[in-house]
Amino acid sequence: MVVGEMAIQADLIVIGGGPGGYHAAIRAAQLGRQVLLIEKADLGGICLNKGCIPSKVLSEAAARLEDCRKNSLFGIGTGEADLQFSKLIEHQKKTIDGLRAGIEALCKTNKVQIITGKAFFLSDTRIGVEDGDKYEIYEFKHAILAAGAKPVKNSNYQEGGRILNQLAISFLNEVPRHLVIEGSNSIQLEMAMAYKSLGADITILLPGESLSFDSAISKELARILKKEKITAIKACQVREVVESKEGVSIAITTTGEEKMLQATHFFYEGKQRPESAGLGIDRIGVKLDKEGFILTDSQCQTSVTGIYAIGDITGGPFLASKAIKQGKAAAEAACGLKAFTDFRFLPSVTFTRPPIATAGLTEEQALAEKFDIKTSQFPFASNGFSSITGKRDGFAKIVSERESDVILGVHIIGEGAHELIVGGVLGLELGAREEDIHFPAYPHPGFGEALLEAAEGLGGKAVHMKPQKEKKNQVLNA
Repeated sequence: MVVGEMAIQADLIVIGGGPGGYHAAIRAAQLGRQVLLIEKADLGGICLNKGCIPSKVLSEAAARLEDCRKNSLFGIGTGEADLQFSKLIEHQKKTIDGLRAGIEALCKTNKVQIITGKAFFLSDTRIGVEDGDKYEIYEFKHAILAAGAKPVKNSNYQEGGRILNQLAISFLNEVPRHLVIEGSNSIQLEMAMAYKSLGADITILLPGESLSFDSAISKELARILKKEKITAIKACQVREVVESKEGVSIAITTTGEEKMLQATHFFYEGKQRPESAGLGIDRIGVKLDKEGFILTDSQCQTSVTGIYAIGDITGGPFLASKAIKQGKAAAEAACGLKAFTDFRFLPSVTFTRPPIATAGLTEEQALAEKFDIKTSQFPFASNGFSSITGKRDGFAKIVSERESDVILGVHIIGEGAHELIVGGVLGLELGAREEDIHFPAYPHPGFGEALLEAAEGLGGKAVHMKPQKEKKNQVLNA
């Protein structure tokens, strides 16, 4: 091992090159700081290389395949759609590689120095980095921890070629004949609908009686899953999963009855564990919560002055959008600017078909918090552009406080929901009232008009919707 004789100086060191890390590094460089970005594996982190991007390529392929199957609606005859899975996987790899190269170019353009290796704290002002037999010491004024988290293996499941966690589900060599999915969070629902369109039979094992969205969204999604011939088993507990060369045997209990399912593949999401082991943060006194995630304030400052933490290593929700916002705020705070984070209206998006996007309180949450509320739900089937495109499933729903007309939550299931939610988030952040949403003119025809008429519906003004009956607040236990 070759040991550096003296420490290399830097204004700011970022440990981890995922979405939060590289955004933090570039933002600090924009503010004139000398920045080092240390990454032990690939730039882009889990999101780019194993999570968000690979899975969304599959979701997009599934959506395009479904569009091809419906071309006859427009009088377009292209023959039966054919999936060449190997070419899809090739495109997936090219997409990942291209985006990673883009991050490298951005760092270079902004004069962020990328260091490859495993980093660990020697003190609250020094970091050591190992890369094979090379070892260097770096001295810093500020540091940002963005090392992420990784799924913990379930000791009851022996992960292999057929038992898969969230880092493996997007990298199969073939479309499963029958995929059984435990749970109903975003990635599980996305993969259920993607692989169904690509040719798999799908069974979802729900832990409870319903899905975990606003009740109206859950009801609509359940209808869509049934229409897509995706089997959902409610109130289900997995007792055992055994893999063989032929497939997977899954023993379950549902409504007191024991059953055995046979499948070719089984997908579950492992609980997240922070990637803090070996960082030496215990050596410098960084405080953790009971699960080992780093505790921070609204500026992403840890318990140690000058050291910040962002992204998955600070705990859930485990979203790239959260990490990116934290990264920018931490970089600005480290550079002496006033910056803070507030994730009260953090949007959540599920790329099902159609996609789901939510922000703010659900109807049930608002009632549980004792708000006196109004709700309005506008169906995409009544939207002109939905009729043009043939994508009529879903609706836009708005929850508001009755007395003040302040918007409390926006929930959309329908084509373009992941883009439409931006208007909802802006409204929530600005404390918008109903009139703030329906006052502007909206493009026509367009999916955005669904959000407009949902807002108008709160006051009985929606033109393309039947008058809604007054719904009294349901009493919920807080």
